[in-house]
Amino acid sequence: MRIMTIPCDGIGPEIMSATLDVLAIVNKRFDLGISFHEEEAGFVSLKNHGTTLREEVLDRARSDFDGVILGTQSHMDYPSVAEGGRNVSAGFRLGLDLYANVRPARSRDYIPNKAPGMDLVIMREATEGFYPDRNMFNGVGEMMPDPDMALSVRKITRHASTRICREAFKLAMQRRKKVAAIHKANSFLMTDGLFLECFRAVAKDFPEVETEEIIVDAYAALLVRQPEAYDVVVASNFYGDILSDLASELSGSLGLAGSINANAETGLCCAQAQHGSAPDIAGKNIANPTSLILSAAMMLSWLGEQRGNQKLMDAGLEISNAVDAILDNPETRTRDLGGSMNTDAFGKLVAQKLE
Repeated sequence: MRIMTIPCDGIGPEIMSATLDVLAIVNKRFDLGISFHEEEAGFVSLKNHGTTLREEVLDRARSDFDGVILGTQSHMDYPSVAEGGRNVSAGFRLGLDLYANVRPARSRDYIPNKAPGMDLVIMREATEGFYPDRNMFNGVGEMMPDPDMALSVRKITRHASTRICREAFKLAMQRRKKVAAIHKANSFLMTDGLFLECFRAVAKDFPEVETEEIIVDAYAALLVRQPEAYDVVVASNFYGDILSDLASELSGSLGLAGSINANAETGLCCAQAQHGSAPDIAGKNIANPTSLILSAAMMLSWLGEQRGNQKLMDAGLEISNAVDAILDNPETRTRDLGGSMNTDAFGKLVAQKLE
């Protein structure tokens, strides 16, 4: 099995190195037969190739690899698209049609949090919505008719809405059999109306699953009030992006949550930390690598489920358990969680636990 690794920007190279330390152990222990191959993206690629993401990298990821581990990007600091500043994350999601952004949020009793009992997964559609760089065939979905007016176009399709809802229901069948659809159909009558229409149609195929439809602003409040009440949450791109960050922070930290982008039809999967590139601490060896490590674990588990490979599923679970064991000890946490561990030291502790 071949995995592409892309360190990218900011703290990306540091947390990637810690993640690869962990993967090296499970690769050997479970005899997974994984080979890792590094590619360039982000500022390194911009310097060497004139663009932050080359099309040939996407082509190789699509045809020659089983999965991708993508580091953090500083795309807010990239130059314009015309000058080579391509959004790397969006490039992979669109280029590989990775429509399902799977973002779990789980509170741990031993880490301070504001959401006791939370254990949910947000299934976020990742290829359309209110994102100008991915909702038009040609051009972008934002425009300025005059200097004092800016417009943005939102795209919601039956195809994309149906497939993310189906993945949400499939996941719920493996969990507590509850799905909440997040929307704003009282204002976005056609777009969110279409999303809900698809949700209701898919729900008919899963009669065992309890469903709920919640307006997005109400859900933000409910997530704070009763986080333990939710199991699987499905949302369009924009809502899912915001709510998943809220859920992860309530659970203890954005740095504690894994994330994958996947396509169940093609079998492609990309592991990606939920947080950003944190350029202010880049190169200081103090970043928390937990999110990327758990994202890699999710990728292994997902690939194992898709292929019926128990060793991959076991490896993913073991990584998650090892991370929990290290986080359980206040002295072995990284600085953002009140500990003193450096990035590389934390990765090595998780690797030693697995060994």
